[in-house]
Amino acid sequence: MSVSSPFKMRLVHLDLKGAPPKVSYLAEVFPLFRALGANGLLIEYEDMFPYNGHLRLLRATHAYSPSEIREILHLATLSELEVIPLVQTFGHMEFVLKHDALAHLREVALFPNTLSPHEAESLALVRTMIGQVMELHPGTRWLHIGCDEVYYLGEGEASKQWLQQGQNNKAKLCLSHMKAVASHVLAQHPTTTPLVWDDMLRAIPEDQLSASGVPQLVEPVLWDYGADLDIHGKALLMEKYRECGFSRLWAASAFKGATGASQALTPIEHHLRNHMQWLQVAGGGPVDMLQGIIVTGWQRESCTHAVWHGLRKLSTPLLDSGGFAEDVKARVEDFLGISSLEITDFASEEAASFPGSDILALVTQVSLQLRSSVDALLERDRYVTGWFSHYHRRRRLIHPVMVQHIRPQVLSLLARWSALEQELQAALRRVFYPDAVEEWLEENVHPSLQRLQGLLQDLSEAAGPPPLLASPCPDTGQDP
Repeated sequence: MSVSSPFKMRLVHLDLKGAPPKVSYLAEVFPLFRALGANGLLIEYEDMFPYNGHLRLLRATHAYSPSEIREILHLATLSELEVIPLVQTFGHMEFVLKHDALAHLREVALFPNTLSPHEAESLALVRTMIGQVMELHPGTRWLHIGCDEVYYLGEGEASKQWLQQGQNNKAKLCLSHMKAVASHVLAQHPTTTPLVWDDMLRAIPEDQLSASGVPQLVEPVLWDYGADLDIHGKALLMEKYRECGFSRLWAASAFKGATGASQALTPIEHHLRNHMQWLQVAGGGPVDMLQGIIVTGWQRESCTHAVWHGLRKLSTPLLDSGGFAEDVKARVEDFLGISSLEITDFASEEAASFPGSDILALVTQVSLQLRSSVDALLERDRYVTGWFSHYHRRRRLIHPVMVQHIRPQVLSLLARWSALEQELQAALRRVFYPDAVEEWLEENVHPSLQRLQGLLQDLSEAAGPPPLLASPCPDTGQDP
């Protein structure tokens, strides 16, 4: 796609917490990202990074090996995608602080979200994590150090005591830790610029932000994933940051996630509107301040404890082309090998050409049809609701004739969805590791199949000898 974007850097965010793809899939999808206009990646490794030494406990079961990290970077280079690693250093530290050996570094003892900024060991931990990541990413121009949504900051016992002293406040506490981490990055890697999410900076008064020294150390990433962006408000925020001394800013939209903790399918229209409004922000803010945009794709809502978001990993080319007019939409559909970007059309039998399109088609069927088809049988079928209600099922009461009406329907529906489950499981295993596949199926497929299996089991038990009802055949409107 031709490049006429207001964003010099256009990064696709890979959020690897909880459902990371195999390297073989990344090899397929990186060229797609590049073809659709991306020129970089923001990789949020979390527990998929091969931490070693005393940090080895942070590794997930299927964490990438050092050689796999190098392979990912090689694949990115082949697709002309510049890689920026992201290391959480303040908030969203669940994957670190959930471990008993590190729990004493929590800001609030009960919650693993936030790192205590008061412990010397906290900064030592962050420095070690950064050092190991940077060792496998030599020469990176940027390092994202997170620092967003630092929940419960100031609520720990050490913080409460600190806040009672002199002119101390939560903003100062936040800025001091941010400054310490960024200063370390620049001291050890002078050619690497730290990035931070901007939400913890937004409400800090200009004079305090300016005097902190942070604007000379980091580049903020302004993030907003809503479909009703406050364009004027974003322009004012950018101007505030410029006045405080920040030389460069970034934007962040979303191509999936951020629309509900259990969203199975990506609401395309929502994200298109979000992207379009960020283009308007770029056109109306301070000139030459926006370094680039990060198109985020969140795997889970906030942390590894939440459920898995939708599976789609499609970049959005309007950030490359400067808009999403009908001609751009048509080119994207042609490039992906699909007739329409509408969600309901992804369940069709047509062969799309993008990596993972088989998964998307199957997931769309599950999301739009599985539960509704089971609901239709169990809650609206006249034989089930009329002659095998919850009352009858608990007492194993049914007329034998009704078994002949109900059982074939249950068996047919169960066979249909069981076959699709097997097909989806095989497709998912080509992209994801077994634990992620098991989780997605257990969350989205198994509950409906278990309802059908439960009905079948109740039918079998109710239909067994001796006959449970001796009354005449009920009037079904047809001969038995």
